[in-house]
Amino acid sequence: MRNTLLSAAVGLCVVASSACSGGSAHQSSRQRGADANEHAAAHNRQPAHGADAARQPERRQADPHGFGAAPAGIVPAYVTDAAALKSLPPTLPPETFTGRRREGYEAVRAIPETIAQLPCYCHCDRGFGHKSLHSCFVDDHGANCSICLEEALLAYRLEKEEKLKPEQIRERIIAQYGGR
Repeated sequence: MRNTLLSAAVGLCVVASSACSGGSAHQSSRQRGADANEHAAAHNRQPAHGADAARQPERRQADPHGFGAAPAGIVPAYVTDAAALKSLPPTLPPETFTGRRREGYEAVRAIPETIAQLPCYCHCDRGFGHKSLHSCFVDDHGANCSICLEEALLAYRLEKEEKLKPEQIRERIIAQYGGR
């Protein structure tokens, strides 16, 4: 009974704290169960005082997909190889989506090489093996994750309106999303 309640609480917490509207749908029930004890321990941790403060684990960034938090300051994967930038896989057609989701896929289709040079701070590189923000839009992941959509639309605006180069956009993305 306790494990069932704990698993349910973990699933709810992942969904409630998730920036990705897919939440726990990205994670199998087996994965959620395996993470249950670690997740519960994180919620039961008390603030450290005095000598205990020095033994605190490193600060970690939130992971909306429930694969475990990344150490703070870790920049997710992005493409730097020129050959890889020339052979990017196609994204899903923007016409498949509506509203903001469609805008996100249109932005990625308009500037794919720039998008591929950007990290994705939903940390899908760790959980899904994505190589960059571009990978999120090769399938429907980008449509279901607000972080992916926000980053893609921001990158498009920075390139088109502010005329920034991919390296400058990457610096802005890291500065804005790196502390989450």
